[in-house]
Amino acid sequence: MTESVRERLIRSAVELVQRHGVAGTSISELLTHSDVSRRSVYLHFPGGKNELIAASVSESGDAMASMIEELVASMPPEDALNAFVVFWKELLTGSDFTAGCPIAAAAYAGQDAPEARARADAVFAHWRRLLAPRLAVQGMDAAAAAAMATTVVAAIEGAVMLCLAARDTAPLDHVHTQLAALLKAQTG
Repeated sequence: MTESVRERLIRSAVELVQRHGVAGTSISELLTHSDVSRRSVYLHFPGGKNELIAASVSESGDAMASMIEELVASMPPEDALNAFVVFWKELLTGSDFTAGCPIAAAAYAGQDAPEARARADAVFAHWRRLLAPRLAVQGMDAAAAAAMATTVVAAIEGAVMLCLAARDTAPLDHVHTQLAALLKAQTG
């Protein structure tokens, strides 16, 4: 299936934001990377770069949510965590430690892209809502499950950032070990 102009722009925005952040991603780079005309950007995203970045946050957040949903529905929490960590390690090493989480990058955009930051908040909240019920099924009460879901999302996102800075997956390995022990202690 051929990728539409809109899909190419969103994919390019995700890839560039993963590598350069929101502020470091220009319309010129988006045009070159996606191989579309400037007119196409404004036809599909009348709000320009900010609208395109916000759409890319939603799209990439939904894709990640689908993966999280599949993992937590098909395996125990510790196995789902293992698979998620493997995903991140492959992305980090496969990009030679140049690509991080586009959702985190949007959250850091702050006042430069307030709609993208708001969508990042919604994406992170969605991920936590996907995790919490699965943890509750494993024996945690609702409040503890919600807190653990926040801890997992925050720890993994933070570990990814540390891995990018260190150009090494060791921070993710350390966080993985600690989260696995915490999950085991909390879910029996």
